Amino acid sequence: MTVEYRTIRDAAEAWVREMNAIPQGMIEKLMGMNPDDWTEITKPAAGDTVYVYDLPDEVDSLEHCGTIKSYNEESDLYCIELHDGKLVSAEEDDFDVERDDVLPMWGTMWSFGDNVDDWWLEKNGGLQAMSNCGFRIYESEEFGYFFGIDGAGYDFYEEHWMPLYKARGLHWHDPQAEEDYQMHVVKTAGFDDLSLLILTFGCYVEVCHVIGA
Repeated sequence: MTVEYRTIRDAAEAWVREMNAIPQGMIEKLMGMNPDDWTEITKPAAGDTVYVYDLPDEVDSLEHCGTIKSYNEESDLYCIELHDGKLVSAEEDDFDVERDDVLPMWGTMWSFGDNVDDWWLEKNGGLQAMSNCGFRIYESEEFGYFFGIDGAGYDFYEEHWMPLYKARGLHWHDPQAEEDYQMHVVKTAGFDDLSLLILTFGCYVEVCHVIGA
């Protein structure tokens, strides 16, 4: 894209306008005509509710339901906090992600308008990145990739599209305009003197029991 947009939101909105918006009812009809052609390929991500099949012997718990806390790409393990507070690490095949329905909550789904984006999704880490950004992704052998948002009643751009724009590595915005916009947001929030803002980051390490270890 040759046009430069001012802020990340401006650029994300332009990117979404280039995508194909499809009513979910149309996807449902296509899936009903040939269900074997469709597969949900969404990867587990932090915040997902899961059911862990078999707990390691050293975990003293009868609880099998929990929430994904994090994912370690190097070990390919997910750290899961059970509902009773205990932690376990599991491979993807050791648990199921609990979904409310076969398709996402929001009534519109999308497909990318550019084959380069499809390549990124399929070959360059895009599947995990999109899942981390809160999208549910589906693959049809005949029609390709489609994705949707499992939510409603909040700002999709703040929570999904802008994080996806960043994860995709796009740079269509003007960095100085984005910085000016963020300064404006901080000031309108009541912080006129940025020198008064002190951000303290706390780090902690969680030790997880590994399933099968």
